[in-house]
Amino acid sequence: MRVDVVTKEYPPEIYGGAGVHVTELVKALRESIEVQVRAFGAERAEPGTTAYGVPTELSSANAALQTLGTDLEIVTDVAGADVVHSHTWYANFAGHLASLLHGIPHIVTAHSLEPLRPWKAEQLGGGYAVSSFIEKTAYEGAAAIVAVSEGMRGDILRSYPSLDPAKVRVIYNGIDVEAWHPVDDPDLLAQLGVDASKPSIVFVGRITRQKGLPYLLRAAEQLPPDVQLVLCAGAPDTPQIMAEVEGLVKGLQETREGVVWIDRLLSRHELCTLLSAATTFVCPSVYEPLGIVNLEAMACGAAVVGTATGGIPEVVADGVTGRLVPIEQVQDGTGTPIDPEKFVDDLARVLTEVVTDPERAAAYGRAGRERASTDFSWGAIADATRALYEEVSAEAR
Repeated sequence: MRVDVVTKEYPPEIYGGAGVHVTELVKALRESIEVQVRAFGAERAEPGTTAYGVPTELSSANAALQTLGTDLEIVTDVAGADVVHSHTWYANFAGHLASLLHGIPHIVTAHSLEPLRPWKAEQLGGGYAVSSFIEKTAYEGAAAIVAVSEGMRGDILRSYPSLDPAKVRVIYNGIDVEAWHPVDDPDLLAQLGVDASKPSIVFVGRITRQKGLPYLLRAAEQLPPDVQLVLCAGAPDTPQIMAEVEGLVKGLQETREGVVWIDRLLSRHELCTLLSAATTFVCPSVYEPLGIVNLEAMACGAAVVGTATGGIPEVVADGVTGRLVPIEQVQDGTGTPIDPEKFVDDLARVLTEVVTDPERAAAYGRAGRERASTDFSWGAIADATRALYEEVSAEAR
């Protein structure tokens, strides 16, 4: 069997969880089947991997149209595959057209949903209408859709009610606990601006509405004065949210010490070092299909405090591997808390509870690494994915 995986992100061009997912899934799948990767961006040297750029004629076009142009470059090369598997709306158009052109089943993995990210209109303008159209068309035409959590499966079926529920399967994200592991490197920690003698809360994520960083920054005003807040945050969606975050960080730094903002892309070793030293990791997202970053933190032995939304409760076992922060959300697709101040207060309360009890936090961290290793291995995820390939391929014959 040959499977063609179509993705925008692939090493070394990775900026989010979808890219991590594709990278690890391909690695595990290649142990048993042929996988051709068709990725956006610069040429890669990796065997079985082909890169595609934006057609010259579209170099000044809207970003959404550039994406579709890249997709069209990919479609012809999928000839000969038994299954095409696309990740995110960026790649969905290529997968959908390849399925139609070559008569092969198309599988989509849902890492996020355009109807639940309306703030993307701020970033993409009319391109958001294009991305939404592409996603809807691909999902409705797919042979199967992989949801990375039960929460995500529910979101898919609510967003696209015409789908046959039997087509939507849950296969979790995974984590490589050998690559993500506890690291004790006090010199590096000091270089990154973190005091190992003080408790710390670490955030890792893009500066986007869904990650909830402004809520965390407001909650941080209520934290005990000796607690450090380490923000590994960059790649803002818009100048507006960047300005909001900059203002909140500046305000915090004027009233308390230990606010560390690292806006560059960190290496895995650096991230492992920060996560391993953290009293707790925090995921204040208002929209999170699963949250692979939570698994990375757990694999490094960090307690996790996460919002009780999306797939996060399926990863973070409340009172076992960390704590969940309650949230009631507006049902308009934005994930906005009904009572933002209550969410901020609850986030501050739970973070304070964990960060002021280091023994319990350490116990959460040990349990989290065990859970990551046992329940989220890439080998098991590859097995489930390969079984789905065989199923849709047999049905297509």
